Amino acid sequence: MIRILGIVGSPRIRGNTEIFVAEALKAAEEEGAEAEMLRLADKQIEGCDGCLSCRATKECRIKDDFQMIFEKMIEADGIILASPVYFSSATPKIKALIDRAGYLSIARGRVFENKVGGPMVVARRAGQNFTFAELLFFFLHQGMIVPGSTYWNVAFGRAKGEVSEDKEGMETARNFGKKIVWVIKKLKSPD
Repeated sequence: MIRILGIVGSPRIRGNTEIFVAEALKAAEEEGAEAEMLRLADKQIEGCDGCLSCRATKECRIKDDFQMIFEKMIEADGIILASPVYFSSATPKIKALIDRAGYLSIARGRVFENKVGGPMVVARRAGQNFTFAELLFFFLHQGMIVPGSTYWNVAFGRAKGEVSEDKEGMETARNFGKKIVWVIKKLKSPD
């Protein structure tokens, strides 16, 4: 079974970022994957303090919801990280997640190496390119495989639900969800 984890970094529950990721996960399920969405809005994730104790202990010393999320990331074949644009950047919670996950992954021998995934971003008007790149760099740094879609995985909307009106964005999300599963199937294929 192929497992896809969509992590939504928005503080808004059932907001535009969640709607956008849900579209990709629905498409992944249509391709035979098991998909799970995880919201950071109701999770406690502290920022990395750079103590580097994870290098010795192979664990993060900060005790919060990070450990559960990190284990789900390890178990997943594909990972989506999604954020709305906050002043041309990703949200603090998703940034805290990728900082800590990146350090701990390295401490454990690069646990995300060759997994498949990529970023998804929702913007009101601008800042999406920097936010997209900010999340993308996590995947590239971790040695992950990032499939494309029919455009960058970006959609536009401000009021809750408005992203659904971005037809091209929603189609891009669907194509991205399908492409993640396609790549994973190719990688798992014995041929």
